Amino acid sequence: MTRSVDGASRAPGAGRTWRYPPADRDDVVETRHGTPVADPYRWLEEPGAVRTRRWVAAQRELVDGYLAGLAARPWFTACLDRILGTPRAGVPEQRGGRYLLSRNDGTGEQDYWQVAEDLATLVDGGGQTLLDPTEFDPGGRVSVTGVTLSPDGRWLAYGLNEAGSDWTTWRVRDAVTGIDLDDRVTHAKFGSPRWLPGSSGFLYWGFPAAARTSGDDPTALPNGSLRCHRLGTPEQDDQVVHRPANPREVALGQVTDDGRWLVLSLADGIARRNRVAVQRIGAGDVLGPRLDVVGEAYARFELAGSDGDLLYLRTDHDADRGRLLAVDLAALAAGGDRPGAAWQELVPERAMVLEQAVRAGDGFLAVYLDDASHRVYRLAADGTERGELALDGPVAVAAVHGRAGDPEAFVGITAFVHDTRCYRLDLATGAQEELPLVTRPAGTVARVETRRGQATSADGTPVRYFLVRRADQPAGIPAPTLLFGYGAHQIAMTPIFRPAWPAWVEAGGVLVVANLRGGGEYGRSWYESASRDRKQNVFDDYIAVAEDLVATGVTTREQLALHGRSHGGLLVSAVLTQRPDLAAVTLPMVGIMDMLRFHRFTIGWAWTPDHGDPEVPEDFAVLRAYSPLHQVREGTDYPAVLVLTGDHDDRAVPAHSYKFTAALQHASAGSRPVLLRIDPATGHGGTGAASKPRGALVAETADLLAFAATYTGLVLATPTV
Repeated sequence: MTRSVDGASRAPGAGRTWRYPPADRDDVVETRHGTPVADPYRWLEEPGAVRTRRWVAAQRELVDGYLAGLAARPWFTACLDRILGTPRAGVPEQRGGRYLLSRNDGTGEQDYWQVAEDLATLVDGGGQTLLDPTEFDPGGRVSVTGVTLSPDGRWLAYGLNEAGSDWTTWRVRDAVTGIDLDDRVTHAKFGSPRWLPGSSGFLYWGFPAAARTSGDDPTALPNGSLRCHRLGTPEQDDQVVHRPANPREVALGQVTDDGRWLVLSLADGIARRNRVAVQRIGAGDVLGPRLDVVGEAYARFELAGSDGDLLYLRTDHDADRGRLLAVDLAALAAGGDRPGAAWQELVPERAMVLEQAVRAGDGFLAVYLDDASHRVYRLAADGTERGELALDGPVAVAAVHGRAGDPEAFVGITAFVHDTRCYRLDLATGAQEELPLVTRPAGTVARVETRRGQATSADGTPVRYFLVRRADQPAGIPAPTLLFGYGAHQIAMTPIFRPAWPAWVEAGGVLVVANLRGGGEYGRSWYESASRDRKQNVFDDYIAVAEDLVATGVTTREQLALHGRSHGGLLVSAVLTQRPDLAAVTLPMVGIMDMLRFHRFTIGWAWTPDHGDPEVPEDFAVLRAYSPLHQVREGTDYPAVLVLTGDHDDRAVPAHSYKFTAALQHASAGSRPVLLRIDPATGHGGTGAASKPRGALVAETADLLAFAATYTGLVLATPTV
């Protein structure tokens, strides 16, 4: 296919004629609920097919040569090398007299884990390196997830993931000798292992042996079950603790700090409504009979801790922004499973959103969302407030590590341009100290300003956003702007650190992160107002923020880049098809673009509670109306587009990106390029199971930012040291 692409004068290859790789348009038409649906690129769902491999190779050749010639790419590569080349650390946790901490000296492709018997030694860098992913692959293509010490501190459970796939092999390492046991659990995905109180084994979410495939297989995943692995036994002997009651039910198992109770959370896929049940854990880690705590999934309930027969649950039942309940399990056994005599409100609903509550010492640590920024409070056992942590906001809480009865707890926070900072809390006195674990990367921007803005959506709803820019940037002059959004699954967009953010801001760009409906920023109703048949609200919100940035002089349409990953990739792809005139650049990363077939790939069926089920006629009509793949229109002048994916993404499978790119390349009548960047041997990205090697992350982010800079006209600023 040939397209004449003029591009901006600053873009390499201006005025060239692009020859996109040929993509067969098969005569595939499927009738769904009486509606014919054309799917000419369905063949791209088969990653191993000859013509798919040929098309992928041609797309790689096209994009790699183009991106390598972008003038801004070396600058962003050097900047990101500085950012990721700075020593950093995670948040300590303590089990059985041992402290565990993840670190990176700035040169490692992946983080490594150290242990020590005292905190000072660990903080000073003198701990024993117990686990380093490069021992499995020096290139960093094997990542580690779910690293967890056993209650007695003797064993370290950890998961290995290859090439970014979510498939996990659980192993166990002796925390003293550093030698692995023979235990292997190979048919697992998602979550972290939950140790039994006697350290005899752990719980995990496992799948049938035949379900494990290569990381590039898009086949729909059968449901799994909650299983228990006992140390020293083969995987095939693992006990099934909970088998789902229906094909979409997912179970999370947690053990209370005192080891008395196994708490089960049972939900329909990723639905934010769940049932809760408990089982008493007896001698030898034997599980007792099950007691229903919440027998119907009418609200969200999350474990916050326990005290004997008292179970603490954070919930949005009758509290849109959350509250904390205490449940008397002894009384509950005789009194029913809805809030009543056995239930007591410990912390009532406030104006802020109670996002998390953690048992710590003789009380709790409560994490609140206040206008999308986190605040942390210490609470007594009866829920009364003891004080607020001093955090230099706006910030995002990265982790809270505390346990009932412990004298200390740890809280990690980030900001848009600063990686994790960690605080130790003395739970007896309330004293707070920052641990000297991180420093500011050399050569990155010293001062930034972060402020809040507000747009008005199509239906009149106020939509808030963060705006981050260099403090020395002239006011009143429109600047190239990167607008990031997500808006789904009740996940709040807080000031979380991403390496791309300080690099873009240092370069002189403006960063905007939108707080859209569908997220968790302002409570349950905020989330539900952009789910299922109300999904259009999140697109309208994002468009409103973009238009507000132009109207207020922050940027212009010619300087605006739209960016989102995962559900955010769906977001910006849908906005691209609805408003191709909105911005100069669109950057969908690991997105979901085929909303009529998403449920037929890997774990996609679990998302139907939020998106709707294409097999249901009413849901199908809603999904078809905004499905990015099905809203591409021939003859449209689309902006510059760089679609990004990983060829081993077995969550948002690359077929979404492949088909969407092929459709755009066929349809676009504009002068700007539509390109596809396919990262080899990487997956969904992010952290944990899907984490990318350092080198791959630098290269991908540099390409993304250089492309955005090229088509927004960003003139690179002089670094501020």
